[in-house]
Amino acid sequence: METSQRDELCFPQLFNKSCRKPTPAQSDVLLAYILLSFIALITAALNLLVIISISHFRQLHTPTNLLILSLAVSDFLVGLLLMPVKIISTEACWYFGDLTCALYNIVDFIITSSTVGNMVLISIDRYFAICDPLHYTTRVTLNRTKICICLCWIGSVIYNCLILKDFLRQPDSHNSCHGECVIVTDNITGAVDLVVNFIAPITVIIVLYIRVFVVAVSQARAVRTHVRAVTMQRSVGATVKKSEMKAARTLGVVVLVFLICLFPYYTPSLKGEDIENSSSTSPIVVWLMDLNSCLNPVIYASLYPWFRKSIKLIVTLKIFKSYSCDSKIL
Repeated sequence: METSQRDELCFPQLFNKSCRKPTPAQSDVLLAYILLSFIALITAALNLLVIISISHFRQLHTPTNLLILSLAVSDFLVGLLLMPVKIISTEACWYFGDLTCALYNIVDFIITSSTVGNMVLISIDRYFAICDPLHYTTRVTLNRTKICICLCWIGSVIYNCLILKDFLRQPDSHNSCHGECVIVTDNITGAVDLVVNFIAPITVIIVLYIRVFVVAVSQARAVRTHVRAVTMQRSVGATVKKSEMKAARTLGVVVLVFLICLFPYYTPSLKGEDIENSSSTSPIVVWLMDLNSCLNPVIYASLYPWFRKSIKLIVTLKIFKSYSCDSKIL
């Protein structure tokens, strides 16, 4: 009897302090491992293709694609670092120690915040491209975009280190037993994080995309009726290129999918409850957020011809040929 009880513990040698393992059916555990491992592999592989494509081909070196590159980096880290750890800890036992628990969670929070920041930057980029195309090339340059991306990542690191400073000092402060990795944010911290990482970014994104949609509809009507009045041009601006409109639609889908995947995580805060994160809490919500990292490159492959062309060149190893970086992708 004592032997069977010890087998149910995460750390059998710590009989009185160890957490207990859940007892799901063995077939369910195997199926979960296979499915989650496949998702992690696909997420890392597809986002790596996005990173290589934009980094290698010079024709893709545009401000918009740099933002997509930054987003792909965060999604790649999700598939490479975060998902495998979550798969290993599907038994609800944390075997890696308190320091690794702290590092894992701070990286998780940083990647989430940087993803939110990238989504806001993408919305701003599309706003200027559609609503003010005459000044887009002068306002949105490669150097300015690089600076904004760097500030996004640096700000994410600083912000999350501040809100998690107590957890970083004592990673095991909220553990009820040995083998847990838990973060509990109080109402104040949860409210701040709700505003910074959810309400404020979503408000900015929605407002900007509503403006983009209004301008796009106005321009479509102007083209159909062949109206070229000065008043219309002043209110709408110069005619937007079809490529810019297509990019706006594609990135609009990316932003919408992101919001759908992010919303369930912040539902407790919207209800005024504490948010608790652990290796065993709300796995569906946690994996829904991570699944967004896998969906982004799928959206690119479906809606961006240049991504499909670059994949062919990468998979066939043609990128190793001389001057392949100058290939016509667009």
